[in-house]
Amino acid sequence: MWKLKVADGDNNDPYIFSTNNFIGRQVWEFDPDYGTREVQAEVEAARENFWENRHLIKCNSNLLCRMQLLREKNFKQTIPQVKVGDGEEITYEIAKTAMRRGAHFFSALQASDGHWPAEIAGPLYFLPPLVMCLYITGHLDTVFPAEYRREILRYLYCHQNEDGGWGFHIEEHSTMISTTLNYICMRILGEGPDGGRDNACARGRKWIRDRGGVTSIPSWGKTWLSIFGLFDWSGSNPMPPEFWLFPSFLPIHPENMLCNCRMVYMPMSYLYGRRFVGPITPLVLELREELFLQPYNEIIWKKVRHLCAKEDLYYPHPLIQDLMWDTLYICTEPLLTRWPFNKLRQKALEVTMKHIHYEDDNSRYITIGCVEKSLCMLACWVENPNGDYFKKHLARIPDYIWVGEDGIKMQGFGSKSGTLLLPYKHF
Repeated sequence: MWKLKVADGDNNDPYIFSTNNFIGRQVWEFDPDYGTREVQAEVEAARENFWENRHLIKCNSNLLCRMQLLREKNFKQTIPQVKVGDGEEITYEIAKTAMRRGAHFFSALQASDGHWPAEIAGPLYFLPPLVMCLYITGHLDTVFPAEYRREILRYLYCHQNEDGGWGFHIEEHSTMISTTLNYICMRILGEGPDGGRDNACARGRKWIRDRGGVTSIPSWGKTWLSIFGLFDWSGSNPMPPEFWLFPSFLPIHPENMLCNCRMVYMPMSYLYGRRFVGPITPLVLELREELFLQPYNEIIWKKVRHLCAKEDLYYPHPLIQDLMWDTLYICTEPLLTRWPFNKLRQKALEVTMKHIHYEDDNSRYITIGCVEKSLCMLACWVENPNGDYFKKHLARIPDYIWVGEDGIKMQGFGSKSGTLLLPYKHF
């Protein structure tokens, strides 16, 4: 059974360190001997209840965490429930009693280190890139053994829409990027082309092919497919790492971007500049046949750069943006990939990697969020597969994993400051 561990870490471990003795850290581990049969049955009932109501209530109730914390504290609600009838006046005493009852319950959910464990998840494009990264680097079985895989698949099944696709987040209509990435994730985790609960793989693939295949996946999807060997880098718009060489006073320097945007495109630009492609395995070759309508070798990649599925298009590209991309694609990139200008590209890659290492070290290898976590980790592996930078990234993957009655999901952030400050403010 799954068990939540709080403030867990070892400062003697050379690949993980903390400046506050890991206070606020919450990680899950699978312990086959944890929990009585009654507790295990309660967990299974919660899982099945979520599955049966998954299209009505999209968000889980954090029941596995709540059950454990309330059980460990032997919590009993001693404040009677207040009920107010239709038309009945809500007095000060009624409101006060209801607030006290809620505070009594909520205080029981506080962990031993003082923070309130909770998930911060929902988007459905968070987890698949992590699985893809671990598959490419060869660490999938080590980081995600059988019990983890089972819960990841449970999460994908629970949040598949009725039309067969997956949304940008659990409440949204199906999109090409999420459907494609989650389909690939299921195949990596061992499901066959027609496998998965409730025929999940076949339904997901049909959704993709009914909309023309994955050539219309948006830019982040094109990047990950290029990395995975399911797209050619020439089918993506340029992300030149040379931008990191510009003087910081220029308006187009990346330091003027929103931090989340800057931190995503930093490792993306490094991988783009390296034109990195993972190993072409039999699974990759199968996916090339499953996800495209035309033969993979016959695709004219330069014609798909600006394609975006209508389900994913929230705001059309302005003409000036496409003109800038076309200029970089047609004029700049051919120069930067040839001598002597490729020396500038090499210098840009070195500077970009230096920035990645700085961010990793500054954040204790948690990074600013989960999207860049997978990208920075992969960039470190590309630089040195056996280096300490990559090993330190591996040690911080548990900080992003959360287990609910709907399965394993990847959290948006590794920091838990908000789960302390918001409850504290309310109290």
